[in-house]
Amino acid sequence: MEIHGTCKAGFEAVRDAFEQNFAEGLEVGAAAAVTVDGESVVDIWAGDAGPNGEPWERDTIVNVYSTTKTMAATAMLALADRGELDFDAPVCQYWPEFAQNGKEGVLVRHVMSHTAGLPGYVPPVTAANLYDLDAIAAQLAAQELWWKPGTKSGYHAVTQGNLEGEIMYRITGKRMADWFRDEIAEPLGADFHMSLPASEDHRMGELIPPVILPGDLEMNGIKVEPDSVCAQTLMSCLLDATEPQTREWRDAEIPAAGGIGNARSIARIHSMLACGGEVDGIRIMSEAGARKALEEQIDNVDDVLYMRLRHGIGFARDLEGWVTSPNPNHMFWGGWGGSIALVDFDVRASVAYVMNSMVGTITGDPRGNRIVDSALASVAAAG
Repeated sequence: MEIHGTCKAGFEAVRDAFEQNFAEGLEVGAAAAVTVDGESVVDIWAGDAGPNGEPWERDTIVNVYSTTKTMAATAMLALADRGELDFDAPVCQYWPEFAQNGKEGVLVRHVMSHTAGLPGYVPPVTAANLYDLDAIAAQLAAQELWWKPGTKSGYHAVTQGNLEGEIMYRITGKRMADWFRDEIAEPLGADFHMSLPASEDHRMGELIPPVILPGDLEMNGIKVEPDSVCAQTLMSCLLDATEPQTREWRDAEIPAAGGIGNARSIARIHSMLACGGEVDGIRIMSEAGARKALEEQIDNVDDVLYMRLRHGIGFARDLEGWVTSPNPNHMFWGGWGGSIALVDFDVRASVAYVMNSMVGTITGDPRGNRIVDSALASVAAAG
């Protein structure tokens, strides 16, 4: 397998880990990127982007599902840093209709940490329903809580993005996809999109959906019972990974799952956070605003993911068994299928990995873990 791109001396272990994934038959097409102090030290890609052997190119982009949540969180952190959003304020302060059915006590920080008590849609929705932001917002505003906000986490797999997006819209009058593009992606020169123009369709890599047998649904080795919060959440917006092949999905704003980009663009945006809100002289937020994401909101076994999670503001903190760093001030999240992104404030580094061959599990894909582990080991060795 020919690996394309660049790898700075001292970071060969990342390239080796990337190559190992292909050698073991785990990949079809993928990309990985690492930054340190805002500098790109690894930017590599390889394999096929499409089913007919189309090569993965430097500018190939793919849907990264929930890694999109890190971009939505970055937008919310920037908005808060500008004094326009208060994470401790009730959601209904910005979105009055949200106060229906006893939701007056839901705070913005509950939304950011998956503790708001609205992990799924009632009634269930389809991908097509997600394309109507006003209708989805109205549905969430009318829903009842599944639990008392702040008392526990249950992964808000898709709803988190709609909640965040509507809060931002009510404050700024701009949709998150537009605000993110204008205030974060374009200033940083990052090729990441929450709504992809049709002119960029030709660069899309095609995802290979995972094989999940009916009745065999497990989450981290635990059988998912039909009446569980996990099952109700996932079944409330059932996706099969063919959605990104459609123009409608690519065009839509789905801040929890619809982001499209590559490893380079994810690492670039996160390098800004890792470097205290500024990179290459471009300041997006203050250092305190960036590090706000590290503030722990809850530490528990998540009701949807069936694993211990320490949630910060929009990101997860260190988590044994998924993505870890030897440094205390780091955070991460990943996407269905295997994409992953990590921000490490202590060594001012960011790591990103994206692919098109999806695995069925939401967490614990060894491919991205290898990239993260080798990258952080290389940073430590170079330190």
